[in-house]
Amino acid sequence: MSWKEMYAAQAKAMAGRAGRVWAEDGHLDLVLAPPKAMGGSGDGTNPEQLFAAGYAACFHSAMNHVAQMQRLDIAGSSVEGHVGIGLNDAGPGFKLAVRHIVNLPSLAQDVAEKLVHDADEVCPYSNATRGNISVDFDVKGAA
Repeated sequence: MSWKEMYAAQAKAMAGRAGRVWAEDGHLDLVLAPPKAMGGSGDGTNPEQLFAAGYAACFHSAMNHVAQMQRLDIAGSSVEGHVGIGLNDAGPGFKLAVRHIVNLPSLAQDVAEKLVHDADEVCPYSNATRGNISVDFDVKGAA
């Protein structure tokens, strides 16, 4: 089976972490600044925030897709993405780690955990990062 592209996003960056990113369609235009924790001003967003937002949104869409297929109601659900950056202990440079806090208040804990597992199998971000960076899930179902 060959791969068929459904959509291709395009964004441009200038001046790295202390610059600007934008999409040519005008829907994205952000000033970047290194976070205070990395010696910056913190007066703009940063690549880790953008990655956290994109992955969280994509993962929530994957959960919606799987929940619909499994006939599950996930009303009130959310995904909070956390992306950390640090020195790469296995070589030069830096590496990322992701932790998602997934709230599924309408599902029993075991059903919520299975849904997250199944969504992780179909999410494009999960498929892109699997085996490359640490990705953990903190799943919170109904109490």
